[in-house]
Amino acid sequence: MSATTSQIPTDAGDLPGLLWLPDDLDQPVPGLVVLQEIFGLSAYMQERCADLAALGYAVLAPQLFARLDPPVVGLEDGDDAEAWLAEGMALTERLPWERAEADALASLNALRAHGAVDSERVGVLGFCYGGGLAFAATAAAADEGRAPSVLVSYYGSALPTLLDRAPQVTAPSLHHFGTADAFIPLETVQQIREAVTAGGTRDQVRFELHEGAGHAFDNPHPFLHHGPAAAAAWQQTVDFLTETLPTRS
Repeated sequence: MSATTSQIPTDAGDLPGLLWLPDDLDQPVPGLVVLQEIFGLSAYMQERCADLAALGYAVLAPQLFARLDPPVVGLEDGDDAEAWLAEGMALTERLPWERAEADALASLNALRAHGAVDSERVGVLGFCYGGGLAFAATAAAADEGRAPSVLVSYYGSALPTLLDRAPQVTAPSLHHFGTADAFIPLETVQQIREAVTAGGTRDQVRFELHEGAGHAFDNPHPFLHHGPAAAAAWQQTVDFLTETLPTRS
């Protein structure tokens, strides 16, 4: 399934993105904004977007690093995994968090406004850098009275710094973490769980721990990938979306 280019209106000018629409549209469909990991809108991220469109969702992925000079779309997998990782981290440091959060929120609004989308049923899904950004955008949208319908966060790397915003994130949500994540230790993961579930009192929050998986375990690069965790997490994501954001009424 191929994507088309899309221009996302923001307070800082249009931001390019990619849009996937499901085949055989005969009625407005729910939408998902997908927020990239530190490697940009890579081939892997685009494949995940296409997977979601194949399930029946309209999917919009903003090219967040297009703000940089020079613009960056996605980093190609490199043989030198450490250098590849360092380059991705450097890109996030060059893009102010407040700018990325505003662009994520603008992407939600742009997808809601698309004629093929049911404006009342739009969610957000993010990976790594995008997982934390998705959480922040959900809180920001809730502050504006337009909370997303659902949130899916894969190992949100910024979540430890965002827990004071957990009370605003009341949408049904799913969080994935690996138990062997060197970037977000298990003790910190448990602190995240306590905050986002409000001490276990929020039934609409699901928290999945994947045994033996490290950070970014869904990424197919051999340096990061954990096959069993990636397969289990994706099936849990599909099941969660099917339940909370069905593509057919």
